[in-house]
Amino acid sequence: MTSANPSNPLQNAFRNPNFRLLWAGQATSILGDQFSMIAMPWLVLKLTGSDPVALGTVLALGSVPRALFMLLGGAVTDRLSQRTVMLLSDVLRCALTGLLAGLVLIGSVHLWMVYILSLLGGLVSSFFTPASSSIVPQLLEAEYVQAGNSVMQGSTQLSIFLGPVLAGGLIAAFAGKTGTSGNMEGIGLAFAFDALTFLASAVTLWFMHVPHPGAAAASAQPGLLASIKEGLHYMMQDPVMRLVYILIAGVNLVLVGPLLVGIPVLADARLAQGAAAFGMIMSAYGAGNLAGILLAGSLPRPKPGMLNAILVSLVVAFGLAMSLFAFFTTTPPFLICMQLLGAGNGYLGITLITFIQVHAPREMLGRVMGMVLFANLGLVPVSQAISGFVIKLSLNGLFIGAGMLTIAIAAWMLLTPASRLITLGMAKAEVEQ
Repeated sequence: MTSANPSNPLQNAFRNPNFRLLWAGQATSILGDQFSMIAMPWLVLKLTGSDPVALGTVLALGSVPRALFMLLGGAVTDRLSQRTVMLLSDVLRCALTGLLAGLVLIGSVHLWMVYILSLLGGLVSSFFTPASSSIVPQLLEAEYVQAGNSVMQGSTQLSIFLGPVLAGGLIAAFAGKTGTSGNMEGIGLAFAFDALTFLASAVTLWFMHVPHPGAAAASAQPGLLASIKEGLHYMMQDPVMRLVYILIAGVNLVLVGPLLVGIPVLADARLAQGAAAFGMIMSAYGAGNLAGILLAGSLPRPKPGMLNAILVSLVVAFGLAMSLFAFFTTTPPFLICMQLLGAGNGYLGITLITFIQVHAPREMLGRVMGMVLFANLGLVPVSQAISGFVIKLSLNGLFIGAGMLTIAIAAWMLLTPASRLITLGMAKAEVEQ
């Protein structure tokens, strides 16, 4: 085996053949997901004559079960292993997406079929997501987990950037054609491409060899409900995990809604470029996210004594940036601020996920990540709804209030004695690793 290079964690992560297989399969599959993400709304609009209610129903049927069954997916992951759950999920998603592609291409698709397939796809994803979010620590040594997470998330960001453009081009290339299947050949081919990427991911997972140290312990558990309860008890009773979980939930609740709801409203009301400005702002945020993710993977993992200071500083910066949005009336400062905000978010996300993965017991990683993902997915609509209500009262108040609440979260982290547990928890995890 080639000797490791401590100064290059990304290179060391790629030395692992199982990680290389994981990265290749998931990067391909995530690119395919973007094709379905573009094709699905286009399909529904074509079938219904641009009915927004039907489109919202299809999207909800895909997202709601993914959130509701996330804890169950985490428990099943800890019993069967991440690789097994991902492999079975990819096979099922390949079949579902391939079936939809075939129905579209032969002109036999109906809206009720899309409803059912969207629901089933969301259900399968509720098992795949906790497994895919907890597999990296099973493949890499602890000091390279952050680099591995950075590679995976960086690939996701690139796919989100490239995939919609490629999918839109494919669909547009067939938009002028007519025939028994209408002009939906491009939509069907987009789904077919996604199905093939699921197959590619399944093949890479088949050739991987992933240890599963928690399998023996999981087999002794009385049932899935008991397993879920055990995971919830661990997350709430462990002071370090509880603190980090509250931080993640709090920041998501306070910031996501203003970003997704407030910024488009502000761009429309105050920025001369309108929708174009909104697009540039969100692109800047995406570019910043990618930079932060790559930075997190390239730099050494934060020392235990520095982690808490980094977290507090980044959360304070988020709050200040959000408050400044209320005073911006031109696009350039927005672009700079959003790029920096995205960079901080990318770095913070990788750092926190790595901390959770390193600190949590290996046999509970699926359940722990399921809880974290459940908090993220479940709080997004809540934050959006609150933001929509506050905007009616005051657009400036939304951003200033969100900024002040975010700074309050940072102050709580700084002042509470429990914040020192993050440092102690990281130190303990490093010793155990």
